[in-house]
Amino acid sequence: MNRSDYVIDVQGLSKSFAGKRVVDDFAIQVRRGQIYGFMGPNGSGKTTTIRMLCGLLTPDAGHGTCLGYDILREAQAIKRRVGYMTQRFSLYEDLSIRENLDFIARMYGLPQRKVTVDQSLEQLGLIERQRQLAGSLSGGWKQRLALAACLLHEPDLLLLDEPTAGVDPKARRDFWEEIHALAAQGITVLVSTHYMDEAERCHELAYIAYGRLLSCGTPQQLVTESGLTTWCVEGGGLATLAAEVKDLPGVEMVVPFGNMLHVSGTDAARLEHSITPYRHQPGLRWSLSEPSLEDVFIQMMQRARNNLS
Repeated sequence: MNRSDYVIDVQGLSKSFAGKRVVDDFAIQVRRGQIYGFMGPNGSGKTTTIRMLCGLLTPDAGHGTCLGYDILREAQAIKRRVGYMTQRFSLYEDLSIRENLDFIARMYGLPQRKVTVDQSLEQLGLIERQRQLAGSLSGGWKQRLALAACLLHEPDLLLLDEPTAGVDPKARRDFWEEIHALAAQGITVLVSTHYMDEAERCHELAYIAYGRLLSCGTPQQLVTESGLTTWCVEGGGLATLAAEVKDLPGVEMVVPFGNMLHVSGTDAARLEHSITPYRHQPGLRWSLSEPSLEDVFIQMMQRARNNLS
């Protein structure tokens, strides 16, 4: 694939605040119509990275393009073609849904504002609530309004910063159906999230910790390339079992998942040898399983901590 085929193509991005390196030598390539997820702990540099990619923040070092524009010299041109949805609801709570959208349309200087707003209300199912004050909306409806505001000027790139935080499961599912529909139309989406089920719905993922890109690829690639072997165990006394096996040779992680434990490591033989005595204990049911995406991210986080210590 030629470099010109990428909507985002950046190398070496770095950013510091008050002498602290928040993003360190970041590089990424994103194709048109992709949903690209950013994962990582709070304070890992996800939001700073996303803002640098779209011209909202100038990097201290690095170079590249977004939507065909140079991120250093043509930031204003990039901003005009980007829709940005922040984690915190940022529209006017004392205005109605329609008034908010009309105000945003005025800001962008859109012609035929009424037609544009009408189409936006229709597209996201807001017609019946258009007179309702934004401040009285539930989290899910506020989310839908914020997305409508992002799309008014028909952007080519959407930036979504933890867009479903505090939203109920049905609203999250509806939101992601809309995001996939937008991607199918050719809109590129960058989204940061802490939810594993949302990560699995992205076309590709980047995992960032302590300002560095640790891994990127499709969800399945990340699982396969992790090298993890995971055993699932169900039964009684799991808390006691976890304490007993967590420091055994080959055991790198012991993580509770509901009524079971995931016992994982990258040396399959050592791991199996260590847990063999426990596999014959009465009341415990062991099974070999593919590691989950959450297993992989926990492993990445532990390795990042170890590299810093």
